Amino acid sequence: MRTLTTTATTPFEEHSEYDLIVLGAGPVGENVADRAVQGGLSVLIVESELVGGECSYWACMPSKALLRSPAALRAAQHVAGAREAVVGELDARAVLARRDELAAHWDDSGQVRWLESAGIALARGHGRLDGKRRVSITLASGAVRTVTARHAVAICTGTSAAIPPITGLAESSPWTSRGITSAETVPARLGILGGGVVGTEMATAFAALGSTVTLLSRSGLLGGLEPFAGELVAERLRASGATVLTDTTPERVSRRDDGTVELRLPNGDVIEVDELVVATGRRPNTDDLGLSSIGLEPGSWLEVDDTMLVTATANRSQGAGWLYAVGDVNHRALLTHQGKYQARAAGDVIAARASGASVDDGPWGAHVATADHASVPQVAFTAPEVASVGLTADEADRRGVKTRVVDIELGRLAAASVHAEGYSGRARLVIDDQRNVVLGATFVGDEVAELLHSATIAVVGEVPLSRLWHAVPSYPTLSEAWLRLLEADGRQSARAAH
Repeated sequence: MRTLTTTATTPFEEHSEYDLIVLGAGPVGENVADRAVQGGLSVLIVESELVGGECSYWACMPSKALLRSPAALRAAQHVAGAREAVVGELDARAVLARRDELAAHWDDSGQVRWLESAGIALARGHGRLDGKRRVSITLASGAVRTVTARHAVAICTGTSAAIPPITGLAESSPWTSRGITSAETVPARLGILGGGVVGTEMATAFAALGSTVTLLSRSGLLGGLEPFAGELVAERLRASGATVLTDTTPERVSRRDDGTVELRLPNGDVIEVDELVVATGRRPNTDDLGLSSIGLEPGSWLEVDDTMLVTATANRSQGAGWLYAVGDVNHRALLTHQGKYQARAAGDVIAARASGASVDDGPWGAHVATADHASVPQVAFTAPEVASVGLTADEADRRGVKTRVVDIELGRLAAASVHAEGYSGRARLVIDDQRNVVLGATFVGDEVAELLHSATIAVVGEVPLSRLWHAVPSYPTLSEAWLRLLEADGRQSARAAH
């Protein structure tokens, strides 16, 4: 169990008032607070764990640290000249040590110093709503203090791992994303339940670090993305020695006296592992926030409008809305960068409403998170990487949008032969057939993550394909995929016209 080091702070005044109180000091809460302070408000942020939250200590940063070393080694091994210079194997202990450094050794003193420099007050304790604009804070000492928000309270408490109702699973004390990203050793045999981003990324990392990995998914991998993305990741995982079982859920799990874990499948097969990771989804951290004191359901996701204002009747019935929910807790887009995007809008609009300034809450306005609806970018840092933005072909079809789909093989690019021997991958554009703009893009291949922002700009900016022809990709780079996709679309359209 990791030791968490929290930095002591100056106590805040009992029954004091702030313009804004933020529950949760992860990256989302930090950004809401920072934007509100820049807008002239006084802000108190309340945190019971580490300032910096899940992303800094148990998600984005440590997971990418675990993945980066294997990716760098793979890249070298697939280029002649570099391959001959690579000797020995991946040093798992060095990888874990580097991970520890990037997670700041689970010490939040640096984050606390940033809060202080930004003029944000910090309360160490667990905050709960206690009626309209009131927050009760239980300190580590057990003392309880109450503070009042003059204008708003923002809930930025994020999510935690959901444990599915499989017989014996909870009792077997499985790891969640926190356990695997902070692991102090590499298990000889690692089982992973869940084929989403967390499951596939950790399968990629730990197979490279030396674990014998068995990944079980109740459907295909990376559901919600283009189907070929999960298929290519599964193919590479199997090539790395991992066992990938799709459409498979254990019916019973138990931890034996010797510490190993047994998974019994519906067909009677038994899988034995040394540690088991559950990565099957997330639940909102709202069960102990005092939601019932304002007529909301504890443990529920908090529905919001595009300014992140909670839309529940209970919030509106007490006068002007004052309760905001930002980041994963509102279930719009469970991604750190998207939560920070929401936070910028929320912090700014809270400050604007508090001062009586005009609010720009129309689509794509300064005070809204319009991109949440159809322009969300995300990367799975698997091998191969999966980078996507916007709508998949299936999503567009469900929304009733007439589209055409264009695919190319990345291995045919000139840059692919320069990049690595045997480079392979695939790219897809989903194009609005009437408006001739890109609705979605997916790239699957080694080191394609950096292609994503150009696609995001094309989707968000609704850049017409006729103008994209004039965005000339440098040669020979993987960005030449854009030219090949446009050429393929032109050929397809010509054939359709005839």
